Amino acid sequence: MIKTMNKTHLNINEIQKIVSIDLLAVNNIIIDNIGNEVPLINDLSKHILASGGKRIRPMITLLTSCICNYNGKNHLFLAACIEFIHTATLLHDDVIDESKMRRGLATANDIFGNKASVLVGDFLFSRAFEIMVANGSKQILEILSKASSTIAQGEVLQLTTINDCNTTKELYMKIIKRKTASLFAAAAEISAVLSEEKLEIQNSLKIYGEKLGIAFQLVDDALDYAGTSALDKKIGDDFREGKITLPLIISIEKATPEEKCFWTRTIENLEQSSDDLNKAIELINKYDGINATLRIAKKYSIEAIKSLDIFPKSEAKLALESIAIIAVDRKK
Repeated sequence: MIKTMNKTHLNINEIQKIVSIDLLAVNNIIIDNIGNEVPLINDLSKHILASGGKRIRPMITLLTSCICNYNGKNHLFLAACIEFIHTATLLHDDVIDESKMRRGLATANDIFGNKASVLVGDFLFSRAFEIMVANGSKQILEILSKASSTIAQGEVLQLTTINDCNTTKELYMKIIKRKTASLFAAAAEISAVLSEEKLEIQNSLKIYGEKLGIAFQLVDDALDYAGTSALDKKIGDDFREGKITLPLIISIEKATPEEKCFWTRTIENLEQSSDDLNKAIELINKYDGINATLRIAKKYSIEAIKSLDIFPKSEAKLALESIAIIAVDRKK
């Protein structure tokens, strides 16, 4: 039974507590499905899955299943699928970005090498589809397979904008909708399908997930230039990689000719000195790039919460609303 709540906001620990039994079951499913006769697959998969993270995406599936009053067990397996897909994208991302650290630990590619990371990422994608075929409907399979394809498109699209100072806001938003928001949207939408809810409910949850995912990525991109322990990477990673994000786009659009030369040298040519990150942050702050990005993120967070108006008050609804608040309330 879902409880009604008067409290206006939950913290992440309180949210996890609501679905703690289901989260434990999901973790057990993940561990059971990593089991493989190839030791390297076991070692590498367990390394990244055990390296932390709040399991936000599978929690969304669990909470939206709750809000839809689903009474079966398939949501546990589908939540595990969501985490497998997310983990696979992390493995591939770290290879593409040549990352060395994630959540304060060495990345899998740094320990095991790029080839192993890519192949194990492929294994996790395949395992996710095996699980969803066994535990989902054709419609759920279509939603998750489309999300996986969309994520890949977003990754490739982002790759084409690396070191390109002419990247527009519109293209940037298209990238994060595909790269990040699509999996959030799928994680929420599949619960309505699993619960055989009407299309209005399905669309509301899909909108919630998409808006939340956009807000989440916008905040990540803002905090990369603001400095925070909330991120999985150290400050300035995007700058060092020549990655084009909204704070940078805002600054470049308003830049003087001299400032544009700075961006060309540091981003397009990747000719960076030890003081250039500080200069980049100074220019981004000059044009309010960080705060402007955070304001847009807040707007999407509010829209995500608004999409849940169709549901009555409940513990699960409050938890979903709180996730949208937490997504934009991470500290600098």
